[in-house]
Amino acid sequence: MPHISLAAEIVTRIAGFPISNALITTWLVMGILIFASYMVTRRMSLVPSGAQSVAEMLVGGLYDFFASVTGKYVSQVFPLVASLFLFILIANWVGLLPGVGTIGFFHEVHGETVFTPLFRGATADLNTTLALALFAMGAIQYYGFKTAGVHYGKRFFNVGNPIYFFVGLLELISELSKVISFAFRLFGNIFAGEVLLAVIAFLMPFVVPLPFITMELFVGFIQALVFSMLTAVFLSVAVAHGEHEKHLAEGHA
Repeated sequence: MPHISLAAEIVTRIAGFPISNALITTWLVMGILIFASYMVTRRMSLVPSGAQSVAEMLVGGLYDFFASVTGKYVSQVFPLVASLFLFILIANWVGLLPGVGTIGFFHEVHGETVFTPLFRGATADLNTTLALALFAMGAIQYYGFKTAGVHYGKRFFNVGNPIYFFVGLLELISELSKVISFAFRLFGNIFAGEVLLAVIAFLMPFVVPLPFITMELFVGFIQALVFSMLTAVFLSVAVAHGEHEKHLAEGHA
């Protein structure tokens, strides 16, 4: 039977800190991104060629896409949303590589022989997607307060009017619910895809899984795009709201 576990398994511990197979894969993804960044920027020239050309096309395409979503705020939010897109995309695709979920070791747990994979898709672990969601929502609030200072807080806490106070509570609940939505949407889609591939590969290991792998490559791309695009939209809303609150405060001053 294929090995399927909802939670990431602990592979080892370093100074008492548990190291899960999803965390190891996350480090691998970070290493890939750092290495790729170094390779395409170590010999940059005004006339790009090879890897630099591909990198400039990728970054330029992402910039134009997010500019169509965020408008004049693209220069502020692009580094964050592009980093989220690239990290999630590579993490989703690395989880489909041969050996991820299948290379590991057997060990005894309460008298039973248990298999623990050495690698697990990073975004197939709820801890990873929750961390990404918390980081994205924290960045959104940071940009809002950076733009308007303490005036941005009136979006959530406004005691000047009962209606505004109630609307602020709804806004606060909405912001908290986005964390859950972001985390579970990404985790659910990627984990479900990996379970599907594991079952298909177990039942029909040759040729048949190929169309499903292609589909999961597309799903991984779409999920990375959706996560980063929604973050870009919410960042733009936060910055625009911050600027609005700041102008109102200056007008009353």
